[in-house]
Amino acid sequence: MDQTVYHVLLEGRTVGPYDRRTIVGMRIKKALTSEHVLIGTHGAQLTVADLIGQKPASNFNPSRSGSFSVVQAAYPASLVQAQRGGTDVPRFKGEVEVRIQGDLLRVAGRFRRGFGWKEDRVKIALKDIAHARVTGSLVELWLRSGPAGVLQRLAFELFTPESAGELVDWLPSAAPWPQHAALSAAYAPAKVPHALWIAIIGVAAVAILMLMVLGYRRGY
Repeated sequence: MDQTVYHVLLEGRTVGPYDRRTIVGMRIKKALTSEHVLIGTHGAQLTVADLIGQKPASNFNPSRSGSFSVVQAAYPASLVQAQRGGTDVPRFKGEVEVRIQGDLLRVAGRFRRGFGWKEDRVKIALKDIAHARVTGSLVELWLRSGPAGVLQRLAFELFTPESAGELVDWLPSAAPWPQHAALSAAYAPAKVPHALWIAIIGVAAVAILMLMVLGYRRGY
């Protein structure tokens, strides 16, 4: 287990020390940003983004399956949201690893189980990722894992926009989320039935006629 600790440089003074897991948790809770500077045990400086981008030295290896697989890319992240659907995604807490592994996207991490913690992973076929969207360092995915026509949404915080963009680049089957169509539908003017238009015109005509009558009477 990695026992390295770091101090956080805040407004010219240092606070801490904190281990890597604590700093990652503070980043997830937005108590720290990716740009905050850390000072290591031997005085070396790095940013929170640099630290999170490093592979944690730990015994956590939920990939132990006995089968050989090629890892093409791996990113530290946190699970922001996982809708219920065809793919059962544990309620991962803290840092997770999002990995591109052959034709799979693999998410591994820790989650609460009873009074303790359990380590697990979930594998998603890349072909089942219908849409992807990047907003800053947030990556949203929509999976074709449920009933026909129903998409399951997952959202991950990748900590940096660069990592978010790189992850989506590994998803060849994911089309951009059709947000323009959704926004157009949301803000399109409502269609008014023909009969309602006739009623509106009729009310307006009566109001104009009454004003004309009142004006005529006042003329006398």
